[in-house]
Amino acid sequence: MKNIYQSISLLCLVLFTACTSEQSLQGYFVANTENPNFISFGVPASILELDKAALSPIENEAISSLRKLDILAFKKTAANDAEYALEKTKVKAILKNEDFVELMKMNTPYGKATVKYLGDDDAIDEVVIFGDNKEKGFAVIRVLGNNMNPANMLQLLQAVQKSDYDGAGLEKLGSLFKD
Repeated sequence: MKNIYQSISLLCLVLFTACTSEQSLQGYFVANTENPNFISFGVPASILELDKAALSPIENEAISSLRKLDILAFKKTAANDAEYALEKTKVKAILKNEDFVELMKMNTPYGKATVKYLGDDDAIDEVVIFGDNKEKGFAVIRVLGNNMNPANMLQLLQAVQKSDYDGAGLEKLGSLFKD
């Protein structure tokens, strides 16, 4: 009988701990993939067709560290305004975790964006871009890689510009913010 009480106590402790711990960004992605207010998809780095572009050695190094993009976007409507505010608050709370290091904040004609990363200063494993438009919704983009170098991020953007990439595979994200 004592073992039953100990087992139940242990189970309650595990459940309580699991429910009160902070949610990870990956956990947030998984939890919302079936939510009809969200669009969720992944894009492999190979879709950028960067192997066909004439790249410098530094650009090749930047590209070789990139694995994929995971995208989760919330499309705001009049009917889901309250859920939009709640979900946006959840994402911001996750991104306030001290493990995320802020690279930059931007104000664009499309809305506000924040770029953060996880990892060491010289070996980034994940870059997170959070973009928000009060009328359209928000998007969280996880750029996943292996030991990405922050100094090479500009090289990565230049390599994408050199490639023949036409945005294929990102149509879902573009359709989210169209009227």
